[in-house]
This record gives sequence, C-alpha cells and structure tokens, in this order.
Amino acid sequence: MQLCGSKVPGTAVQARATRVPRRSIVVKCEAGATVKPAVDTIELGKSGLKVTVLGIGAWSWGDRSGYWGYGKEYGKEASQEAYAALMQSGLTFIDTAEVYGYGKSEEFLGEFMKAGLSDAQPTVATKFAPLPWRLRSGSVAVACRASLERLQLQQMALYIQHWPGFAFNAFSNDAYLEGLADCVELGLTQAVGVSNFNAQRVRKAAQALSRRGTCLSSNQVQYSLLYRKPEQTGVMEACKEAGVTMVAYSPMCQGLLTGKYTPDGPKPVGPRGNIYSKKIREIQPLIETMRAVGQSRGKSPAQVALNWVICKGAVPIPGAKNKKQVDEIAGAVGWRLDEGEIAELERASDRIVTPMGAPFENW
Repeated sequence: MQLCGSKVPGTAVQARATRVPRRSIVVKCEAGATVKPAVDTIELGKSGLKVTVLGIGAWSWGDRSGYWGYGKEYGKEASQEAYAALMQSGLTFIDTAEVYGYGKSEEFLGEFMKAGLSDAQPTVATKFAPLPWRLRSGSVAVACRASLERLQLQQMALYIQHWPGFAFNAFSNDAYLEGLADCVELGLTQAVGVSNFNAQRVRKAAQALSRRGTCLSSNQVQYSLLYRKPEQTGVMEACKEAGVTMVAYSPMCQGLLTGKYTPDGPKPVGPRGNIYSKKIREIQPLIETMRAVGQSRGKSPAQVALNWVICKGAVPIPGAKNKKQVDEIAGAVGWRLDEGEIAELERASDRIVTPMGAPFENW
C-alpha cells in the first residue's frame, strides 16, 4: 500500500498509539547507564511517520530572545545534557524551528547528533517561518535546505509551517502548502505538517496536500489543562476528521503546571513572570487536584499534565532546559490516567476563568 509520504515504510492507518517491540537503546553519555525500553509510538496522521508519544520542544536551546534565560540561568552544556538524557530515556522526537535562537537551536541539535553522545538517533522536526518577504512556494524548499544544513542532516522527519501567513503574506498560504509538498517530492523531509492552524485551515491544508499526493500529518497548537481552546474552537475535531494528529506545545503552560510556582513562593522570572505571576493563585486548586491524582501513582503534577495530553490523543512536546527536567518528563510515559481521573482533572480545569494562553490558532 502506497503511503502519502512515500518515504516511510509501513501501513497508513488512523493515528493511534502502538506498542513497539521492546528494544535496547545503548547510550554512551553516562558510564554504567541503564538500558531503557522503547517508548510507545504514534503515527502522525496517515504519513507513516511514527514518533514517540511524548516529544521535546527545543525552543530554549540557544534562545537569544531572553525569554528562557539562556546564557544567564543555563547554557549550551545544559542543553547537551538534556539531549543525551532524551536519547537515554527513549524520548527521541525533538521539535525545533529555524527561528528558535535565530538558528542556534537547529545548530545545537545538529552538533549534539554528531557528537557521539548516543547510538540512538532522534526523529527531528523543524519549522518554516512564513516571514513577510517569503511569498512564493520556492521559499519553502530554500528554507528547508538551510535548516538541513544547520542540522547536519540529508533529510528530516517532519517539516512544518510554523504559523499561517498574514498581513504582507496573507495570500501566500496556498503557495506555502505547495512548497511543503515540494519538500516531500525532493526528498528533503519524510512528512509535512502545520502549526497554529484553525479548523478551516486544517481542512483546506489536508485537501491541498492530498491533491499533491502527500498528506497533512500534524497540526501543532497550544494545548494543556490550562488552555483547552482547541476542544472548543473545532480545531481538535477538524484534525480528527482529516486524519491529522494534534501536537501540543506548551503542554505544561510554560511551567505553571509543574506545581513549582506558588502564590507566596517561587515565581517565573523574566517575560514569563510578567505574563503568569498574577495567575498563580487562581490555578492552585487545579494543581492540588493534579497532585492528588498523581500521589497514588507516585507521579508529579508535571507528569500528570503531560499524561493528560497523551490521553486526549495529542503528542505533547514540553521544553527541557537540562537533564533534571528531562528525567521528570520521562516519568509521564508508560502509564495512563483512567477515565475518572481525566474527568476530575477537567472539572478542576473548567473552574479556571482567566485565559492562560494566546489563541494563535485563530489567526
């Protein structure tokens, strides 16, 4: 059976989690490191591309915007340790973008892959930025090749349109989809996806890519217990109808759902502090519910938050600045919340009135 992506062997089926054969991942990063079993995988849409049910977003690696505190709170070494820990844990799906660190995130990931830190290799996704001067389909393949050079790869697993074109390039979105299809045909990527697309855009993109003989594998949107708009705006339903997998960025709401911030204790610093500090008190009942749900399983609020996203059929990609954060994130896989726990968490989530995210998928 011919797959829409045509580059990945397998059988095209509706996206679902599957148990892969348990295999050893030999890791060189630490002497005496324990061998980890393979993590469950999920097929992205009908592309044939399978990724781990939980991935990592590399926005913070080499970030030069000041948002995450790179160069002050942590540096390149911490990002490298995070990468090694990811490979050791079996969480091999890594998402980056050309705009993260103005190319530094991709460069770091490329260096880490070549450094011999692990025999395991990541499944790499990166993103095309629809910048105002990029108006034609050809700009997509040019950007894709530049990302591959920074990543030191011949082909990536997944190439994504980072956001819909608007303002100066609002009329270029059809061209961008054509460009994504070109990248598949040129062998630059195994599969293609989009990010921050609303329901109508998802349906249109799926149809356009199908006409080119490929498919829309995924739509990456903001989604967490503190931001459930995709359930309400039709985005999640459109993804299901089109056979597209939803990938969730900010699944811990940039740290709010870890439980480490309290009204009278630690707060986020920098720009995140300005955005979220005043909202910490309001979310405490949800945090306590998460803590109670996780207690019987020996799981933290962060692990509960990520597992909830997995149970909703989406692939969470939280950020990880260092090995400690990766180790906690890895505890979110290998188990599932039951229906009663999911309902309890959502009741607590429904009581929060203040919006905790930005509706980028409405662009």
